Amino acid sequence: MRHRLPNPAPLRRLATLRRSVGLLAAFRHERERPELFYGPLAEDTAELLAAIAAAAGAGGLRGMRILDVGGGPGYFGRAFAERGADYVTCEPDVGEMAAAGIRLDSSVRGSGLALPFRDGAFDLTYSSNVAEHVAEPWRMGREMLRVTRPGGLMVYSYTCWWGPFGGHEMGLTHYLGGARARRLYERRHGRRPKNAYGESLFEVGCAEGLAWAAEQGRTGAAEPLAAFPRYHPRWAWWLTRVPVLREVAVSNLVLVLRRGADPLPAPPAMR
Repeated sequence: MRHRLPNPAPLRRLATLRRSVGLLAAFRHERERPELFYGPLAEDTAELLAAIAAAAGAGGLRGMRILDVGGGPGYFGRAFAERGADYVTCEPDVGEMAAAGIRLDSSVRGSGLALPFRDGAFDLTYSSNVAEHVAEPWRMGREMLRVTRPGGLMVYSYTCWWGPFGGHEMGLTHYLGGARARRLYERRHGRRPKNAYGESLFEVGCAEGLAWAAEQGRTGAAEPLAAFPRYHPRWAWWLTRVPVLREVAVSNLVLVLRRGADPLPAPPAMR
C-alpha cells in the first residue's frame, strides 16, 4: 500500500530508532510490572495518533472524539485526557477494565464485534493489539468504520501472527503451530496461557490486513492512507511492501483509513 497522507512529516519525525529501542525495553516489564510497560505504551499511542491526525490534515487531538476499542485497564485514558481529547474506551472484559485500579467515567462495556454506539459517532476510532484476540478481526474493523464519522480516521494496529511476538507469552513456539505451542506452554507451566490459541489468540497475518484495507478502498467504505510497522523506525517501513518477508519482519502492523461514504456499502465476503 502506498502512503496517501497529505503531510507525512509529523509521523516520520515520531518513528525514530530511539523510540523503537525505548518501546522494546519497556516490553520486558509487561508481566511483572505492567504499569512500566502500559504507561509508556499509552503515551506512545497518544503521540502516534496525534502524529497520524496531523499527517492526515485533521489537526491535533484536542477536542477530538476518540473511541479506543479494547482499551483495557485505563492507562490509555490518562494519556488522551492530558492531550484534551474526548476519549471513550469500549472493553468486553470487566476484569481487564479494573485490573489497574484506574477509574474512567468514559469506559463502556461492549464487544468490538457489535459496538454499542450510533453510526458516525467518533472523529477517530482506533484499536491497539486487539485484532489478534478476536475470531473475526475484519468484522471488528467494519464496526469501527461504522462508528467513525464520514471523513474521520480509523487506526487499526495489531500483532502479526508470524512475527516474533505473534505467540505472545508462548514465545517463539508458535512457529511450531498454535495448537502445539499451547500444549507446550500448558505442559511447562501447568496452566493455560492467558492468550489461548483458538480461544483468545488467533492467526492474523500482515497480508490479510493489507488486503482488507485495499478492499475498503475498492468498495468506497474508506480510503486507505497508510500502512507501516508500528515499532520500527521510519527507514524500515519498506518491509510492509515485501511479500513473505513482511509476515515475519513486521511484528505489528498499523493501518490508517479515512472513512468514506455514508452509509457504508455492503461488506465484502471476507472473514
